[in-house]
Amino acid sequence: MLKYFIQKFATNGALEQQRTGIGRLAGALGFLSNALLFLGKFTIGVAAGSVSIMADAINSLTDTVSSILTLVGFQIASKPADNEHPYGHERFEYISGFVISLVITFVGGQFLLSSFKKILAPQHVRLSIFVYVILIVSILIKIWQSRMYYTLGKKIQSTTLKASGQDALNDVLMTTAVLISAIIEGLTNWRVDGVIGFLIACYILYSGISMVRAFINELMGSRPTQEDLSAMETRLNAYPEIYGYHDLLVHNYGPQKTFASVHIEVDDRWSLNQAHEVINKIEKDFSKSLAVQLVCHLDPVALRDDVYQEKRAIVTSIVTGVAEGLTMHDFRVNGPEQMSFDVVVPKECPLTDEELTQTILFKIQQRLGHQKIEITFDHTYLLQ
Repeated sequence: MLKYFIQKFATNGALEQQRTGIGRLAGALGFLSNALLFLGKFTIGVAAGSVSIMADAINSLTDTVSSILTLVGFQIASKPADNEHPYGHERFEYISGFVISLVITFVGGQFLLSSFKKILAPQHVRLSIFVYVILIVSILIKIWQSRMYYTLGKKIQSTTLKASGQDALNDVLMTTAVLISAIIEGLTNWRVDGVIGFLIACYILYSGISMVRAFINELMGSRPTQEDLSAMETRLNAYPEIYGYHDLLVHNYGPQKTFASVHIEVDDRWSLNQAHEVINKIEKDFSKSLAVQLVCHLDPVALRDDVYQEKRAIVTSIVTGVAEGLTMHDFRVNGPEQMSFDVVVPKECPLTDEELTQTILFKIQQRLGHQKIEITFDHTYLLQ
């Protein structure tokens, strides 16, 4: 059935339109199913006088609100770029996901409190076959809903839909806890609903807080995945024309708006037109193959200058020998006794920049005599 809905509502148009269509589909299906669950649970909760079932019903109501946020989020994220937002509105998907994760955390806290109160003051629950049937149907719908969110979220690589899928899975546990406690109370008259609910609420709180942290990282700008970096590195290594590359910096303005910049080392004897042709080919390749808008910065390297190559080799060996993980790039010989270069410092390096400067300068003076040296330290921790 889900494949039918995808083919019916979300496969026409460009990639961005398909993404928006799938997002709207997920929001609409979530809204309808959550609204139905709220009405069913609220009805049996009032009839049975069950605090846990009523709390579960309120949770379904918050899920209905979350589905509306999903619809709104994808609608706003699909808006084209404008004067105030030249890179588009895709990051709003992260905002809607962040709000959903806050709602999950809030519901977990409320359920924790209600469960604790029920532990202190157990109440009799009026149970019937109708209550069990509604709870079982609710669990089955939530299992379907979780798979629906995960399937659609994986299809468009949406962290928001994946978060909704996790929330639906939490609801399965919550409703299952309510069902189990109802069965135990019906068979033994033991008051275990509060205890089981308390444990489930702790798990939901942990899950909600974890999702809040994940979306904060997205909004602040998190490090690209190693898979994405490796794909870019593989592409750059495939160009025999370039001497090397460094300072690959990646950032995004939404799931489909990835930008990057990189320094490309080329032969300093190239003409401007030749260099432009090569980097233009690389930028087009990244756009077509990886959907990454790449900007290349040229770093000319004196490949045929023996003095340059000798000094570069000496300084490289000195830098890499000072501390594990240190690398060097942008090496320049600006005169007979002048040079400059950048040193990339890994996060785990135990030395400060001042200590590194003193050690490197001392070792260079030992090998090459008096030199006027300018060192720039790079602490980006991305890909060198």
